Amino acid sequence: MSELTLTVMRLGFLAVLWLFVIVAVQVIRSDLFGTRVTQRGARRPDARPAPRQAQQRQAQPSRQQSKGRGRSGRGAPTKLVVSEGSLTGTTVALQGQTITLGRAHDSTIVLDDDYASSRHARIFPDRDGQWIVEDLGSTNGTYLDRSRLTTPTPIPPGAPIRIGKTVIELRK
Repeated sequence: MSELTLTVMRLGFLAVLWLFVIVAVQVIRSDLFGTRVTQRGARRPDARPAPRQAQQRQAQPSRQQSKGRGRSGRGAPTKLVVSEGSLTGTTVALQGQTITLGRAHDSTIVLDDDYASSRHARIFPDRDGQWIVEDLGSTNGTYLDRSRLTTPTPIPPGAPIRIGKTVIELRK
């Protein structure tokens, strides 16, 4: 082999080695510090509809909401409340939309929790107006009243939903 070929191979090997070191440092850094949560205060107002939209929804309830009212009446939950964790006191009005929970920036409730996955769980209404919680294949699991979820499960009002250190409840 010529001296030039050997030098090029050594430099190529050195470049690959440094690339490996840089990627390893980035992975370790992301494990230690987690994902960066930005504009947390700006996410909360988005969870509630604008006053004009709320008036339209009150004037013309959707089929899903009217079914839920017909079946469960006043006992139906109206809000999702974070009762434990870094977001304690956060409230999201239940308007018939799907609520996503996780570390991802586009989640409805962004969890700054080491035990939460980026797409951890979702809460959604079924056709009968009952609310369902579903684990989205998270690593550490989602718990409803101390039992780990394996399938989409109806949520009784007041039952704690635990994701890591965060506890969420449906309330009236």
